[in-house]
Amino acid sequence: MATKRDYYTVLGVSKDASADDIKKAYRKQAMANHPDRNPGDKAAEDRFKEAAEAFEVLSDDQKRAIYNQYGHDGLKGRGAGGQQFNDLGDIFEQFGEMFGFGDVFGGGGRRGGGANRARKGGDIQIETSITLLEAARGVTKTLEFERHELCSLCHGSGAKAGSTPDTCSTCRGSGQVIQSQGFFRVQTTCPYCRGAGKIVRDKCTKCKGAGFETKVVKEEIEIRAGIDNGMSMKITGGGEPGLNGGPSGDLYCEVKVKAHPLFHRDKMDLRCEVPISYTQAALGAEIEIPILEGKHMLTVPAGTQPGDVFRLDGFGMPHPQRRGRGDLLVQVTIDVPRKLNAQQQQLLRDLAELEHAHVTPQRKTFFDKLKTFFAGNGEEV
Repeated sequence: MATKRDYYTVLGVSKDASADDIKKAYRKQAMANHPDRNPGDKAAEDRFKEAAEAFEVLSDDQKRAIYNQYGHDGLKGRGAGGQQFNDLGDIFEQFGEMFGFGDVFGGGGRRGGGANRARKGGDIQIETSITLLEAARGVTKTLEFERHELCSLCHGSGAKAGSTPDTCSTCRGSGQVIQSQGFFRVQTTCPYCRGAGKIVRDKCTKCKGAGFETKVVKEEIEIRAGIDNGMSMKITGGGEPGLNGGPSGDLYCEVKVKAHPLFHRDKMDLRCEVPISYTQAALGAEIEIPILEGKHMLTVPAGTQPGDVFRLDGFGMPHPQRRGRGDLLVQVTIDVPRKLNAQQQQLLRDLAELEHAHVTPQRKTFFDKLKTFFAGNGEEV
């Protein structure tokens, strides 16, 4: 299997390129490698598809952020993009309009495009929140959302029972209108039928001619273990219904992972702070620390310093794409007590004398200070 090229390299832009720069670069690549300008050139067609795939990711802020962090692996199975275009018509359909034309060279129409072409339905984006523990173990969520379904009365035609839509007289049923501009033929969606190729004059009483009705549906979303905040799950065919017998769109569920009171996530690693006493740090100790599965005993060696970090291999988050887990990084802090009893104070003062350390003298009471003040004739002693 061939290794995918870096998307920035494909479009010939830097990683800090602006959205406009990316759009201009894609247009340049698309025009240079368009199949109508390179008839029979399989390499040019592959570059045309590759450029569309790169633009599909880099033109979307969320997909671009995931790609920047995780590369091609980050896009697999996350609904994040990296769509492989096998049908040239899909490219014309998805990206043509953003440049102000349906198809730069009018090639889409010759490939069976237009109103009668089967078209994939639109995608739907929803989101859900899960806990860090659910992200570590994986979880199944049942979510409700709105989705269009074919009208149960007209079965998608949009026409009233007993009537049929009329063929659009402007585009003659193609759904597209073409104008010649020098070398190029500019193809745009018909403004009268909006690309349908037909005009419904006697509309269905239920859907008002739309052909669809909105319904609340439920979908079970299996969220894999190891998913990170902001990643998406893709449910193929869970989106809007297709047109003219085309496949349904896809459902993308963006996952929000809630903050945890003890653990901070850093990709596949987890970090947590654990307070220990001065004596535990100086003498060493076996302490109980939290892990995702519950508790674990950690050996703190004698002489541990504040801020020291202990790495526990394999105690972090599972990787969403392959086997293995990240690590747990435990950072120790020295817990200094705010109050000491008399015995504790004396022991620490004895220790300070052994270390020849200067410490604050024992605090005098208010009456002791007052007595000293008067004995010194008003001067602080």
